[in-house]
Amino acid sequence: MQASQSRPDHGVPPAESNDGELSYMAERTAESSEQIRQELENIELPSMSIISLLGHFGPGVVLMMTGIGTSHLVTAPTAGGRFAFALLWCIPVAYVFKYYGFEMAFRFTNATGKSIIEAYGTAWKKWPLWYVLVTTLLQCAIGQAGRLIAASAVMYYLFTESMGLDISLSLYGFILGVVSVAILLRGNYKTVEWVAKILAAVLFVSTVAVYFVQPAPLAAMGHFFIVETPQGSWLIIAAFLGLLPTGIDVSLQASEWGKAKRVGLGGIRERLEAIGLAKRFDPFSSPKEHLSVDTSALTPHVREYCRRWFVTGLWDFRLGHVVSFIIAVIFLLLAAIWLYPNPVEGRAVMGEIARIFTESVGPWMMVVFLLGAFAATFSTAFNYFDGWPRIVGACCRNIFRSTARLQGIAREDLTAEHKTKWYSEYNVYRITMFYSLFASVAIIAGMPRPVFLILIASALAFFVAPVIFFLNLYYCLTIIPKSDKDFYPSRLTRWFSWGSLVVFTALSVILILARVFNVTVFGG
Repeated sequence: MQASQSRPDHGVPPAESNDGELSYMAERTAESSEQIRQELENIELPSMSIISLLGHFGPGVVLMMTGIGTSHLVTAPTAGGRFAFALLWCIPVAYVFKYYGFEMAFRFTNATGKSIIEAYGTAWKKWPLWYVLVTTLLQCAIGQAGRLIAASAVMYYLFTESMGLDISLSLYGFILGVVSVAILLRGNYKTVEWVAKILAAVLFVSTVAVYFVQPAPLAAMGHFFIVETPQGSWLIIAAFLGLLPTGIDVSLQASEWGKAKRVGLGGIRERLEAIGLAKRFDPFSSPKEHLSVDTSALTPHVREYCRRWFVTGLWDFRLGHVVSFIIAVIFLLLAAIWLYPNPVEGRAVMGEIARIFTESVGPWMMVVFLLGAFAATFSTAFNYFDGWPRIVGACCRNIFRSTARLQGIAREDLTAEHKTKWYSEYNVYRITMFYSLFASVAIIAGMPRPVFLILIASALAFFVAPVIFFLNLYYCLTIIPKSDKDFYPSRLTRWFSWGSLVVFTALSVILILARVFNVTVFGG
């Protein structure tokens, strides 16, 4: 019996000749392509007004919240309390010469719609992924211990030192870690994020206000341009360069957060692949060139949509960078004025730092400071409980085929298999989170010295940073098309980026020579 030649609107076509089936599928593909093109032309352009920009900000603000914590509230006051204004030069050096290490990760994600981790996987034997995987697992333990102990120190001072509750520093760390992991795994952390933002804003406003009660003398500002290395300062210098504004490895987390936001090229990449305007990327067979997108092939409307989200992402990051810089400078200056000479150490370190606020304004300001300090330090630990496991999962999805087959950690992407197979990206993410929790708390229990542990964690971030900086810059310059005037870095940006990398790497080598090989570059 001859098969009917009628075509149903939906479902599978009836059996027929191969030519007829291919013709039918071609028609359906053409219809689908046209529909996607129409969707892209109708996509709404983000407003570029100041109010709208602030509403669109995301990954950059999260990066700022991740950074404003241990480095600002402990390292900067420690530098000011021990060495007055002598280490002020470290702050602009860290912010200026690390800037493009971060920006290149933002730029890559906005220019390709992919995480820069995907680019790392195209190297020989995927060595950058193995490097990132190993160093991230170290950071999950040592680095997270440094972040978690800062939030614990606030709780310790508030409840143990002030109220006499007999609770150890490590128990505070465990409680805060469990709360963080529970919120992240439940997926409903928007309320906590908003509360942390509000309290961090309180910290910023109160810090600036207290500074103007007794500002630093103008002569002290000369230390921005005088490189001094006092005896015993090497660890603080390494900590400054490592965690101001935050570790460069956080740029990888920001790239993953930017991709997860699903706006700009990150929001339309799959549709561009479906209609042949971007190549599909396979982490096990595709060259790095398949990550690039030729934006000149896009319509003016779609190109403008991508450009606006890129500009939004840049200003998101830049605003966070500037606010972070201001807070770091003010805390060092305040400590130099109100605490120096003071070693700023011990479990009650937050009480020492809170003295700045109580002596300058009054006892009631301590409550304001502690609320803001807790918000800043807790949000840092909280974001790292998400960020580092996210990077471990991203590395695994680009190294192991079984994980690549079950990639994704967003709830809407999860199937029953994602939840039951231990090697899915979702479960790798969860396992790493628990590892980070127990390892960091164990380190805090074995080394309950907040300032020292924070400085060690910061120095670790510094020593792994030059490789991440180089990889971010290299893949931006080799994957983004040079003809793309919107996304490809300008000549000035390229030169300054390479110069920054040289300076930053040189500082790393100097510190290693000073401490490992006993070359007397830095005292102590």
